[in-house]
Amino acid sequence: MAIIGIRRLTWQVDDVAACTRFFSDFGLSLVSSQADEALFELPDGSQTLLLRRGHQRLPQGTAQTGRGVVEVVWAVDSEAGLARLKARLEPELALSTDDEGVVHFVTPFGQAIALQVWQPRTVFGAPTPQNTVGRIERLNSPRKWIDRALPKRTHHCVWTFPDVQQALEFYRDKLGFRITDMQKGFGVYMRADGCYEHHNVFLANAHAPMPGFDGTLKFHHANWEVEDIDELMVAKNYLDRRGYSYGDWSWGFGRHRLTSAAFFYVPCPAGGDAEYGADCDCVDDGWKPRIWDGAFGTAIYMTNLPEFMRGEPNWDVAYARPDQLRYHPADPAE
Repeated sequence: MAIIGIRRLTWQVDDVAACTRFFSDFGLSLVSSQADEALFELPDGSQTLLLRRGHQRLPQGTAQTGRGVVEVVWAVDSEAGLARLKARLEPELALSTDDEGVVHFVTPFGQAIALQVWQPRTVFGAPTPQNTVGRIERLNSPRKWIDRALPKRTHHCVWTFPDVQQALEFYRDKLGFRITDMQKGFGVYMRADGCYEHHNVFLANAHAPMPGFDGTLKFHHANWEVEDIDELMVAKNYLDRRGYSYGDWSWGFGRHRLTSAAFFYVPCPAGGDAEYGADCDCVDDGWKPRIWDGAFGTAIYMTNLPEFMRGEPNWDVAYARPDQLRYHPADPAE
């Protein structure tokens, strides 16, 4: 075991003040704020760092386009684990270590990544027990009332990659990530070796026919975990009351079929989308990766059904053979 989750997301933004307001409304706790940077922290201690374009702490020499998360700092469980990762990386990449002990580098495909020995604080969700037909889990007790969402931890992040297979091989061979599922034509879901989340990163196909996918390495969205669907919907109403809009192409609220997770995507002024998530599948090395039809895996339901999902779903999913653990194009003939 080595990588145990996300320590920090570093964002390149154009308007620090506007982005600070957004993330405060989104439910992250502001730790510090200056004219050109702002730092937020979640209950587990993971962080969101906003840096204005041109800031000296932004990574250099990347191929990433647009705004959004320009570097993810992955948490490593121990100094020994960090040493093992550095030994894999040093023969091919230039590594630099800052005053916090964070090891920075840029991958061969131009993505900035960093590693830091760090342990999250333990956080527990406490969703209200649910009654259903023939089963009472909540007797003489109403559901708890909340008035806004307060995400508990940073769950996963997504970029579009011009060459998904190249990125897959780097995350697998150099960083120890595992493939959890593959979505034809869309991309590959990967889990860090010390995590139980279905995925910590999704490698999206930059050439997929989706809004904003332009063939480049580009940030797409980050996900923060809340405790249940109620908190997702409270989040929606809280942002509605503060004048946020979501655009005609936003998927809104729904549940993914591929990960079982409930979601609510919010267009983010810092770049890409900010996603609330809840009730995602948890897996370990006993999990069997699957290959999904792209649209079928995307959602069981969503409030704003996009055009590519208007037809009846194509019930196409199968366990992957060992020789199929790779990126799969949309064409069944491949």
